[in-house]
Amino acid sequence: MGKFISVLVIVVLIGGGGWWYLKNGKDGGNQVVDQLFASVKEGPLVINMTESGSIRPAEQISIKSKVEGRVSILSLVPEGQRVKKGDVLVELDSSSLQDSLVNQEITVQNAQASYVQASENLEVVKNQAKADVDKAELNLRFAKEDLLKYKDGEYPKSLNELESKVTLAAEELQRAVDKLKWSKTLFEEKYLSETEYKSDALSKSRCELDLATAKGNLALLKNYTYKRQVAQLESDVSQDEMALERTRRSANANVVQAEATLRAKELELNRQKARLEKIKDQIEKSTITAPADGLVIYATSNRGPFRGNSEPLQEGQEVHERQELIVLPTADTFIAEIKVHETNLKKLYEGLPVRVRIDALPGQIFMGKVSKIAPLPDAQSIFMNPDLKLYNTIVAIEGGAGVLKSGMNCEAEVVIEQYEKAMYLPVQCVVREDGKPVVYLKTATGTKKHEVEIGLDNNRMVRIVSGLKVGDEVMLTPPMNTSVALRASEEMIDAEIPDRAKVEAAKQARPPMGGPGGPGMGPGGPGGERRMPQISPEMREKFEKMSPEERREFFMKMRERGGMPRGPQGGVPGAPGEGGMRPQGNWPQGGAPGEGGARPPRNWQPRGDGNAPNGAPRPPAPTGQEGAK
Repeated sequence: MGKFISVLVIVVLIGGGGWWYLKNGKDGGNQVVDQLFASVKEGPLVINMTESGSIRPAEQISIKSKVEGRVSILSLVPEGQRVKKGDVLVELDSSSLQDSLVNQEITVQNAQASYVQASENLEVVKNQAKADVDKAELNLRFAKEDLLKYKDGEYPKSLNELESKVTLAAEELQRAVDKLKWSKTLFEEKYLSETEYKSDALSKSRCELDLATAKGNLALLKNYTYKRQVAQLESDVSQDEMALERTRRSANANVVQAEATLRAKELELNRQKARLEKIKDQIEKSTITAPADGLVIYATSNRGPFRGNSEPLQEGQEVHERQELIVLPTADTFIAEIKVHETNLKKLYEGLPVRVRIDALPGQIFMGKVSKIAPLPDAQSIFMNPDLKLYNTIVAIEGGAGVLKSGMNCEAEVVIEQYEKAMYLPVQCVVREDGKPVVYLKTATGTKKHEVEIGLDNNRMVRIVSGLKVGDEVMLTPPMNTSVALRASEEMIDAEIPDRAKVEAAKQARPPMGGPGGPGMGPGGPGGERRMPQISPEMREKFEKMSPEERREFFMKMRERGGMPRGPQGGVPGAPGEGGMRPQGNWPQGGAPGEGGARPPRNWQPRGDGNAPNGAPRPPAPTGQEGAK
């Protein structure tokens, strides 16, 4: 029992102590804190900001691999060695390029031979074309001469010979007639024998036949032979003219073809020569020499972490085209690369003096100036932290030759403003209320809020421009309940806020895209214009019994054929509760089912259910299996 009473007393004492601490101890602490003040002081003040960075050469040459593809490093100059212009820095593996060089030289020789062959073939084609044209022209000239010879020579000669034969035959016939007449008189008076008389009669008949033959030959020449021969010779002239035209065109085509072949062979030869020169150039680029005097620094040592492959550059390592291999400083001047947070950009501008301290050289200070501020934040910093915006800033360092080394860590103190005599306070004494800087000034009766005009700060002290005097005491930890950020203050805007219920009602009452009064995008709703014939009830019933997978396959087939079925309501018939969405074309009533329908248009809003007339609001859509029942 005594032990129980002892424990109870201890619990009571602990509880009473805790209550006293919460009631008095905490308030007493606040009173102590509230009584901390800082005095306004006057003296030298430097407004600066300090950023860490690294030392880099001010002028340097970046040496990159210019060999295509990936190649291995055969030899590499040691890092830190000073080289002269023309010294070999890196030798890359060019064995595959040497093999390609031999093959390419053979290809160039073959292309050269093809080019010479095409050139000689062109001369042969030109010569043959000229010979063929000359022969065709000669044949045409001979044909014209044959026609002229017949008309003016052979035909008149033949005509004259036949006419002469007709004349001689007529005279012979006349003589035969006269002789037969005289022989008849002598035969009748018995002075001539019968045999002689018959012989004269036979001579007369022979002369008559000769005259008929001569006349027939003359008529044949005039009516048939002359016309046929003239037509044949004129046809020969026409055929030779066309043959000449064909020969000329064929010869020209052969010459053009030969010239085109020659040009193609020439282009191929030039292309192969260019490839040969490129391979030779790649072989030359496999040996990288120093473009100027300088100190060898590997690119992998010059870049910071998280910048590509951080593996040290060494022999046997594979490098790719345009990969930076060596950085060659060409002067004894250096710069400091620092990163400035975006909140400090308003203080920073080019030309500001900078004090640079090197971690490896304690006690030495180098002066410099801000020479360049990046217009955009550093992408590496954004990649590591999207909310962190750091701007690369270059500080040109004065001196440092023979002492500074590339890659040294440094601390740059940018001097923004400096005053030999200025009033200042700790930065935590100043707060902003309604966007104005205020302090809580100590008075005889307590503290009061007091507006001040401030200048820049150095993250420790803030310059007081006006509003206070030296010796004034202000609260070191002002109350924060009255210090509110500007973005937290509520301001009324001059704009009307629409009622949500009215907006939703107007959206539901909006007419469908296809036509007034019907669901779906097509014009098939009540009152809309029908542009396509109706589908049969059998097809509609078959479609309503399809599963979502079958409907999806059906839509794909119809889309491939270039059309979709049109129904009486301008849309695809959808079963109730399937959650159909508005298609992009004319579909039967209800729209395509949610699991396999067509892609809805942008900014799509549901207009109505498959069985809800005149675009009534659609009830909540169940799952695809429930809608298919």
